[in-house]
Amino acid sequence: MKKIIYSENAPAPIGPYNQAVLKGNTLYTSGQIAIHPISGELITTTIEEETKQVMENMKAVLETAGMTFENVVKSTIFIKNMNDFGAINTIYGSYFNEITAPARETVQVSGLPKNVNIEISMIAIL
Repeated sequence: MKKIIYSENAPAPIGPYNQAVLKGNTLYTSGQIAIHPISGELITTTIEEETKQVMENMKAVLETAGMTFENVVKSTIFIKNMNDFGAINTIYGSYFNEITAPARETVQVSGLPKNVNIEISMIAIL
């Protein structure tokens, strides 16, 4: 049976999906964008601030499931502009131990929800 994971410290879903689903010992997260969970505002001033908000949202979801970034085994990063890769990678990397960092792909896309610049989803294992 699957367990729905919901954190009040991450943005509420705005459609027919959940922040994350735990099945057995595996957590599948939905993509997070830079919506501030309290104000509901998009944080898009700089790509660094936007990436940090996405990672903080993901951190809240992981913590609600009893996990940390150390539990993450796979990440997918969707970005609107590959020229932002370096700045994104610096912020993203600050949340992981480089030696135990997860597998990852980064894909440039033509558009993302709410016209944001980045969305990240993860798979984590207890």
